[in-house]
Amino acid sequence: MLLATTERALLHRLATAQAKGRTPSMTGAVVRDGELVWSAAIESTTDTQYRIGSITKTFVAVLVMRLRDEGLVDLADPLDSHVPGTNIGGATIAQLLSHTAGLASETPAPWWERTPGEVRPHLADVLGDAPQKHPPGRRFHYSNPGFAALGALVEAVRGKPWGDVVQQEILAPLEMTRTSLLPRAPHAEGFAVHPWADVVLPETVHEVGRMAPAGQLWSTVEDLCRFARLLAGGADDVLSPDSAAEMRTPHVAPEADRWDWSYGLGMQTLRANGRMLSGHTGSMPGFLGALWLSMDERAGAVVLTNATAGVSIGTLAAELVGIVADREPRIPAPWKALSDTNPAVIELTGVWYWGPSQFALQLRAGRALELVSLSPAGGRGARFAPTGDAAWIGQNGYFHGETLRPVRDDAGALSHLDIGSFVFTREPYDAAAPIPGGVDPSGWRAD
Repeated sequence: MLLATTERALLHRLATAQAKGRTPSMTGAVVRDGELVWSAAIESTTDTQYRIGSITKTFVAVLVMRLRDEGLVDLADPLDSHVPGTNIGGATIAQLLSHTAGLASETPAPWWERTPGEVRPHLADVLGDAPQKHPPGRRFHYSNPGFAALGALVEAVRGKPWGDVVQQEILAPLEMTRTSLLPRAPHAEGFAVHPWADVVLPETVHEVGRMAPAGQLWSTVEDLCRFARLLAGGADDVLSPDSAAEMRTPHVAPEADRWDWSYGLGMQTLRANGRMLSGHTGSMPGFLGALWLSMDERAGAVVLTNATAGVSIGTLAAELVGIVADREPRIPAPWKALSDTNPAVIELTGVWYWGPSQFALQLRAGRALELVSLSPAGGRGARFAPTGDAAWIGQNGYFHGETLRPVRDDAGALSHLDIGSFVFTREPYDAAAPIPGGVDPSGWRAD
């Protein structure tokens, strides 16, 4: 649980946002280390459903990643290979997930968020005659119809409506009993608040049919905290930790004026006050929502409100994460000695040189290796995971995906490390190692 002072600070921030933003009601919750540690509601209850808008897209992305993990699709597959007959060219599943397929932001008029799904009964009606606004893979361009297409992909592969798949593969296993395609009591009514008067106008709420994968779901803050736990670390029989991490990883370059913001696979990424956050914001007429996670702090926050505008919901959720992180910094897990004492692995640790640049290689839990620059100017460090065949694969940085392999001479002595063709030696430019280009035979000298 949180300290009483932290809980009061969270409640104060939520209440201030509701009052200054002039929203009819607002709910918020915080999850830390996989547990719900705080929730509150202003003019509502924490069991009240709100429409979550584009947070729905992250549910769709989880379903697509499940299909990938089962070998039923490849993220490099063109959508047409599973949903034939669309007019979106060779756009791939990965491009649709990361909004780089070049599709239009919205459907053909009238605006889909305020019209019933019967207006567009088929995927072709959602995409329109000319959905391509940019060549696939060239740039980020947020597309709501793109996620309608991904919903159609789920239906085509599973052979059932995507909403049924959401229920069976995510909501039921995670016990998200207060999340649904259509509102269930108690649920909030959506409103627009007059910009210059303290009066409200009920918003039109429609079931949006084929566009449902872009923003249909209703949920509560506590249910979304269960979903946040999945996005942070996976869950048995739902999503692996590696696939969850893949979703959180930025897959597109940020816009020139938004270097603090990017997009993964069905998840937004944001740098806020020095913290990397991942999650999604959402809006539909009458509703706003946000879910953010900080993996470094192992904390997340959810905020939902029933107003069309008036509050920066994403900023608010990020601030709730910051309140917890700043007031109650994580206590690190106790250090423990490694159980793996393989001398051949321990021998790899210590100081290594790439040319004249100095590095240290350290052994971590699970036989993982970490390369750290010791040079004042810095260098190309990385983490490496073992492959099981006396080699390690880079997990981040410049060497992400590259192989680290120890090389021994004919006598079995450790000669050097080969990391993606870079030769690391125990001494700078060790003449006994196969330094690319060779080493000047005169050796080091005073000039």
